[in-house]
Amino acid sequence: MGNVGPVEHVDVLIVGAGLSGIGAGYRLQTEHPGRSYAILEARDAIGGTWDLFRYPGIRSDSDMFTLGYPFRPWTEAKAIADGGSILGYVRDTAAEFGIERHIRFGRRVVAAAWSSTDARWQVEVAVGEETERYTCSFLYLCSGYYSYERAHTPDIPGLADFAGPVVHPQFWPEDLDVTGRRVVVVGSGATAVTLVPALAPQAAHVTMLQRSPSWITVLPGTDAVADALRRHLPRAAAHRVARWKNILTTQGFYQLCRRRPRLAAKLLRAGVARQLADPATVDVDFAPRYDPWDQRLCVVPVGVGPDADLFRAVRSGKASVVTERITRVTATGVRLESGRVLDADVLVTATGLELVACGGIALSVDGNAIDPGETVVYRGCLLSGVPNLAMCVGYTNASWTLRADLASRYVCRLLAHMDSRGATSAVPRPAGPVTARPLLDLSSGYVQRAAARMPKQGGRAPWLLRQNYLLDLLGMRFGDPARDMEFRLPREIDGLRVREAAAGT
Repeated sequence: MGNVGPVEHVDVLIVGAGLSGIGAGYRLQTEHPGRSYAILEARDAIGGTWDLFRYPGIRSDSDMFTLGYPFRPWTEAKAIADGGSILGYVRDTAAEFGIERHIRFGRRVVAAAWSSTDARWQVEVAVGEETERYTCSFLYLCSGYYSYERAHTPDIPGLADFAGPVVHPQFWPEDLDVTGRRVVVVGSGATAVTLVPALAPQAAHVTMLQRSPSWITVLPGTDAVADALRRHLPRAAAHRVARWKNILTTQGFYQLCRRRPRLAAKLLRAGVARQLADPATVDVDFAPRYDPWDQRLCVVPVGVGPDADLFRAVRSGKASVVTERITRVTATGVRLESGRVLDADVLVTATGLELVACGGIALSVDGNAIDPGETVVYRGCLLSGVPNLAMCVGYTNASWTLRADLASRYVCRLLAHMDSRGATSAVPRPAGPVTARPLLDLSSGYVQRAAARMPKQGGRAPWLLRQNYLLDLLGMRFGDPARDMEFRLPREIDGLRVREAAAGT
């Protein structure tokens, strides 16, 4: 790679211009207006996930009152919104608050090296075949935790023999036409339950082929309470009340699932059974072998149009759900263990994501490579032993943005605390032994496959990644920022303050 231009320095460098990165930019410029910052985005557009994924029917599986930013109310009618609406919302937010002028597109961060001597990160950035270099005092990774370049496709016997298109939703081709064609969607997760009803109106028939079912929660596509609030309260007040109503509802149901899984399973199955032409099929196709919230719940919004409702597509006969294992893919379809053959013209492998730690960036501290899988998260966003670096990780049991916004506000709080102490760096270090365990408490395949290379969490605060917004709100907004944290002053050398610094000169 060739070098492009001089090294540029900013106080804070944010990686990623998706939902998290735009929120981080807003919090930083609002709470630290004197600090310089830039956002590096590998792609050529704002939006992250919502710009990358282009498969039919893509939508949120969280309500927009919590997936949206607390500082910019969601005003559209849909509570469960389509991907295009979310993308527009993120881009409009960046434009409204002047965040977009801080974004540098087409810049993929490949390496970041911390120098304790300089108290700076040296960041290497790929720009096509060239290289740019930045330095920053604080590095904030808002790039999510899955790979944009790779997706997960299991080893399905005979897949290479299939004569028609084989498509993974992460890389959906713009020119794929399913009109009048038989489509088999392999998978049972959030992507599959979204794709099937979106493809059904054009396709001859769509089959969702699942090895085992996932838990599905049926929700209205609009929020009647929020609509009523917006008719009677100012926009900002209505948004806050609707947001907290949904936070408490979601958290309450999650706690029910963890504490009373049999009752939660009964409620979920009853909700699905009411949507089926034959309620008895709920025990075959919609009764998972695991407890609710051992894996993420799949959301099916109802009452918002035919493209969103899986059950409407199934009742119409345009779609079906089959629960069986694949024996082999043939040139014209899929053979199942029972001997049944599903004829297909198009195969969609909605088989999951590949997780990647820290955006795949090669990290080092004073020349020593950092293996993210050997680190432990501090307050869910900093890494043990790594100075002046945060990563944004959202919730698995609620809206991503709820935790992303807490993380950004915590970073701002930490920066302010460093200013008050005159510190140039902050390094999380456990005060005692920490028992490491997986970062994400889910049994999903994509989580288990990546567990070894992802950072870990501990069993006690502040090393515990809670899936509880209320406790995180208290801990991250009001917890002691100096707890289990090592600060370094400008004139310290190898942990010893030199005489001039001690004298205050």
